[in-house]
Amino acid sequence: MTDPFFNEMYDQNGLRVPYRMLEGWYQNMPAEFRAVKQAEAEGLFRRYGITFAVYGEGGDPDRLIPFDMFPRVFAANEWRRLERGIKQRARALNAFLSDVYDRGEIIRAGRIPADLVYRNDAYEIAVAGFRPPLGVFSHIVGIDLVRTGADQFYVLEDNCRTPSGVSYMLENREVMMRMFPHLFQENRVAPVDGYARLLKRTLASVAPAKCDRDPCVVLLTPGHFNSAYYEHSFLADLMGIELVEGQDLFVDGDFCWMRTTEGPKKVDVIYRRIDDAYLDPLCFRPDSTLGVPGLMNVYRSGGVTICSAPGAGVADDKAIYTYVPEMIRFYLGEAPILENVPTWQCAKPDDLKYVQENIADLVVKEVHGSGGYGMLVGPKADKATIETFAAKLAANPSNYIAQPTLALSTCPTFVEEGIAPRHVDLRPYCLVGRDVELVPGGLTRVALTEGSLVVNSSQGGGVKDTWVIAEE
Repeated sequence: MTDPFFNEMYDQNGLRVPYRMLEGWYQNMPAEFRAVKQAEAEGLFRRYGITFAVYGEGGDPDRLIPFDMFPRVFAANEWRRLERGIKQRARALNAFLSDVYDRGEIIRAGRIPADLVYRNDAYEIAVAGFRPPLGVFSHIVGIDLVRTGADQFYVLEDNCRTPSGVSYMLENREVMMRMFPHLFQENRVAPVDGYARLLKRTLASVAPAKCDRDPCVVLLTPGHFNSAYYEHSFLADLMGIELVEGQDLFVDGDFCWMRTTEGPKKVDVIYRRIDDAYLDPLCFRPDSTLGVPGLMNVYRSGGVTICSAPGAGVADDKAIYTYVPEMIRFYLGEAPILENVPTWQCAKPDDLKYVQENIADLVVKEVHGSGGYGMLVGPKADKATIETFAAKLAANPSNYIAQPTLALSTCPTFVEEGIAPRHVDLRPYCLVGRDVELVPGGLTRVALTEGSLVVNSSQGGGVKDTWVIAEE
């Protein structure tokens, strides 16, 4: 029987070219040695503090994310196409944000329904009419990609607010280089360790016009109880910038200031890792203790830049996602390089009818859902689960979209029995400032359970290093 899933290591001709460099490595690795190396990897992750928490669960709040030592490999020509498509998408998403917070030309042209934008929970009226430096709203764009064939890649979703996981991309590489240095000495694996330098350069490039010196950049975190706090502190340390909480900042006059032992210091750029609702209790949620009172007034008057901009979330709404190819054509005058997954918008009566009739065969998602929550994988769900979800869908159709169950590609993964294929996705991180840049690679997430298509760490998924073979 033919495997319906594209195997990234093998095809009809045998071992695929990108993986040939690893043939001797994995074939000559005894099980005992592999167990030692796996324990070493877990020890390194624990020592580095690479942990994550899952909200609403008891148990260990600082659990290790499962790490698979078998790298995922892309050939240089495969990556070139992905890179072009990712940059194209990031430019179009930013053009869309700049437009809908201004004249809304794409809506006037009838290309996107007005209600989908202006009645969207993620649309922030507080920034309507405001143009951030360089017109960039989303400075770090995480594009989730899946592969279904040798030349078939689809965008699963866009993350325009505060995409997480980049620390895993960097630490996966660090751990692999420590454990198997000879693989990097013998092969031309493109480096990813320049990410922090590029991120800091991107953030500095969007400093407000009122900044008359080297920009002071800070990373704003909700605090150590946040599930991604390790990443916040990790990135701040790599960039050599201050990690701050809301209580460390205050507004005075036209600027935002940081409390230091040497007195107040003016802040020019805030890389925020907290949600819009908590940024400023005078503008958004009045009960927020995580933000900075008056911050939005300073932002709108050009005294500080917030990255990514408040309101950027309207571009990664899963209903808006269906229109990204249209954005590319409208703003860039180009054909989309990367395709969307075919998507049914349940707010549309005909689409809703189809989804209700075929729900057992589809993946149904909340438009604002994340982390693998708020979704139904029809083919993997039992009858009771499907019926419960169908009731939620009928009660609030506009809260959901649906997609076919894609035949996600598989990558070799170390399991107890040896090596077996497991389903994967990919999240590259595109940086948008004065330039549009990304490092060659990204975060590969792997569904460690046999047959599972859910790769999220909160749902039992793991991670692996992602290699792009540099050109000669």
